[in-house]
Amino acid sequence: MSDDATSAPAPLELMQGNLDMISGVIPWGRRLGFRMTKVEKGHVWGVQPWKERLVGDPDTGVIHGGVLTAFLDNLCGTAAGSAMDHLRYVATLDLRIDYMRPAEPRRDILGEAECYHVTRSICFTRAWAFHETRDKVIATAAGAFAITKPRAPSTMGGNDAE
Repeated sequence: MSDDATSAPAPLELMQGNLDMISGVIPWGRRLGFRMTKVEKGHVWGVQPWKERLVGDPDTGVIHGGVLTAFLDNLCGTAAGSAMDHLRYVATLDLRIDYMRPAEPRRDILGEAECYHVTRSICFTRAWAFHETRDKVIATAAGAFAITKPRAPSTMGGNDAE
């Protein structure tokens, strides 16, 4: 590992101090408007606000399922990043979404994700989308994320991909 990666603050410390920035790093994250609300080691919470432009069926006013997929994918990736001891990007290898019920019309969606296992090269995650509590889940996710090479903190959140 490079000196930049090993001397960098832990990912969790950086994430906790920059929750507002986390979703905005990715262009589609900015467009969907979801945000992280809390992060702990290997665990993250967020909210996907209801917006009319995100509705999948105008007759019901329910957020499109693809928005939920993107939201849960991002929560899982963030949980994976927060579980590691060194700053790393992760990339989605596999993501399974199970839709249990439609979201309620015109309501924000809450989400929670956890990284429950980390190997040398892969993080394994699970996540839930719901309204008030996980007792009545809208959708669940299970994902596997590839761990990339260590990076210096100065490379996190750059606009070089846009």
